[in-house]
Amino acid sequence: MTARIYKPARSAMQSGKGKSNEWFLEFVRETRQSTDPLMGWTSGDTSTQVQLRFDTVEEAVAYATRNGIAYTVEAEAKTRLQKKSYSDNFKFGRTENWTH
Repeated sequence: MTARIYKPARSAMQSGKGKSNEWFLEFVRETRQSTDPLMGWTSGDTSTQVQLRFDTVEEAVAYATRNGIAYTVEAEAKTRLQKKSYSDNFKFGRTENWTH
């Protein structure tokens, strides 16, 4: 059973960075899901439903090594800051259309 350790991207619904400082450890699905022939329910490995949260990547790695879990660490995506100025909406000689 392998796990992946990653820091999720921030929500696309908000511009803030809330709840984006945590690292997650999730187990990777190794077998295909199967459908129960009698009931039609989907069955599979329930460990893929487990999601553990950690404050730092070091804590997540320490947990995985302490419990003998093989893991991969995904690099944190860098955020690009786009400098914006409110006064640029009204400056003389703009080439872009004004948007609200």
